[in-house]
Amino acid sequence: MKLKPLYDKIVVKRYEEPEQKTPSGIIIPDTAKEKPQMGEVIAVGEGKLLNNGQVVAPKVKEGDVVLFNKYAGTEVEIEGDTYLVMSEDEVLAIVEDAKVSA
Repeated sequence: MKLKPLYDKIVVKRYEEPEQKTPSGIIIPDTAKEKPQMGEVIAVGEGKLLNNGQVVAPKVKEGDVVLFNKYAGTEVEIEGDTYLVMSEDEVLAIVEDAKVSA
């Protein structure tokens, strides 16, 4: 299945945190960890629709690594993978030269 977001919406695959342990060896469960605020843009809409009918092209593109708000977007699960669908306005920055693996 392929997602095509509308207008200024983007689809982001959030980066996963590796398993974390405390110094004493206790594994921290996923429910206690904060979710990463960085991910890769998977799909981009055609742009923001202005009141006068014009469409402004988005600043982000597919493949960009972005930093976003902690509570940004709506999580959706498609074919076993979890994605975030958010407005481009919720993106705080494009991360250049990102050396983070998904």
